[in-house]
Amino acid sequence: MPICEADPWRMQYFEGIPCPPDVNIPTEDGDAWAWYPQYKWIYNKLMIAESQNLPCAPHGLDPSFFPVFSKPIYNMRGMGAGSRVLRSLKEYKHLERPGHMWMPLLQGDHVSSDVAVVKGEPTWWRHAIGKPLDGGMFDYWTVLAAPNPTIETYCGDWLRRHLAGYTGMINFETIGGKIIEVHLRFADQWPDLYGTGWIESLIRLYAEGKWQFDESHRQEGYSVVLFGAHGVHYQHPPQEVVDRLRHTPHVSSIQITFHEEKPPKDHSMPPGGFRLAIVNCRDLETGFEVREKLALSFWSTHQFQPNRATPPKILPESAPELR
Repeated sequence: MPICEADPWRMQYFEGIPCPPDVNIPTEDGDAWAWYPQYKWIYNKLMIAESQNLPCAPHGLDPSFFPVFSKPIYNMRGMGAGSRVLRSLKEYKHLERPGHMWMPLLQGDHVSSDVAVVKGEPTWWRHAIGKPLDGGMFDYWTVLAAPNPTIETYCGDWLRRHLAGYTGMINFETIGGKIIEVHLRFADQWPDLYGTGWIESLIRLYAEGKWQFDESHRQEGYSVVLFGAHGVHYQHPPQEVVDRLRHTPHVSSIQITFHEEKPPKDHSMPPGGFRLAIVNCRDLETGFEVREKLALSFWSTHQFQPNRATPPKILPESAPELR
């Protein structure tokens, strides 16, 4: 499969769509790192902050203000592991870590933006906003139909300065309009919500260096995610249950987002919960209803790990792709 997808629950978006055998399209940061060595520097979050003239430094160089946001300079496994707010010099000194950095604690919407880029020029944008929960999770994401001129101007200028020769997809994560992460890929949690023909346009971008996509039917979508407690060995719900829920009106896809044969600790998850499933849909209330039905199906299949005495609390969502 030239669209190189590590998560089997996302192969459903790409199966059956012709792609030239010599065209490789990354959905994982590790593949993008290997295939685009001249641009892999963008995974250095300290360089991303410096490129915007934001005050920042590696741990070991004390901030002059608090609170600050601390995170690993590199985190190819994603999901915000190791990130935290530090509210005082005492707390900072206690939690200093090699390979970590600090930067301002940004305020505002946390937006994930996918961009089709041709030779450093943005040619298509789509933005998603998450509703946050505690523990690094998000209740759901809204894939917006409307443009975001502020982000498109700011990130577009950044692209032209720093990725002038790049052709392919870029994903920006921004808070309050400032860039916190850049990825040499798209957000593979919700490509079905971009519209019919989007995957074909993606393939053409990588195969021919052109972007052509009919967006006359562009509309909002929602990616609603189900989380359970950590420390529980879950099993997938019966496939017939998933298939039945998938055919609910306004639902475009359902992903069961973990490997049941792997120990829970071997999955990369946010600290607040273990991601079980994602419902992509065009109607938010329908997404919530399907999430509740999926939650009930997991109650009948989970297995407790040793030394766990209480049943899992089923929680709403966390983000993808925020990886």
